[in-house]
Amino acid sequence: MKKQIAGLTLIAGAALLALQPESLQNKWSSVQQNREMTPAIASTFYTQKRVPTVLVETIDGDTIRARVNGKVEAVRYLLIDTPESKKPGMCTQPYAKEAFSRNDELVKSGVLTLEWEEGNTRDSYGRLLAYVYVDGKSVQESLLKEGFARVAYVMNPPYKYLTLFKDDERLAIRNKANIWSRPGFVTKWGFNGCLD
Repeated sequence: MKKQIAGLTLIAGAALLALQPESLQNKWSSVQQNREMTPAIASTFYTQKRVPTVLVETIDGDTIRARVNGKVEAVRYLLIDTPESKKPGMCTQPYAKEAFSRNDELVKSGVLTLEWEEGNTRDSYGRLLAYVYVDGKSVQESLLKEGFARVAYVMNPPYKYLTLFKDDERLAIRNKANIWSRPGFVTKWGFNGCLD
């Protein structure tokens, strides 16, 4: 009897997955690929706890200042890059202000939490590197899907969400969203062009 129930549960689960929208199936495939390729990383995907954080200010499209464990820290978003508007000695790039505004809107819209990638906790400027969430939704994914960011700074792989982020970026490219609407603007090394 127990074997029959277990078998029916497995069949029902497979049927439900088959009926899910393609995007959920793709995300599940990414998780499964990570699990098969790197079991240690995949296991942290399921057990990693997100740390509650209080927003202090939005710095730009991919950086915030937040109170983390009682200390104010600059937090740089892992695996993404947005156009610059505040970097000393650099012009204001197209879509920089829009990326800042969208990031600011997202991080102020709910409960902010951070998640770290093992081995990639700070950048060369001393900023915390993190996956950023609002009410459990990835801010990086939103910025990528909407075409305000590109996947970048893949320094010490593997990263647990890299495949998912690349899928999000491909969607924005296909839709020619924002930064992807200007031919030649997004390059392998950053962004090419100024508003000034």
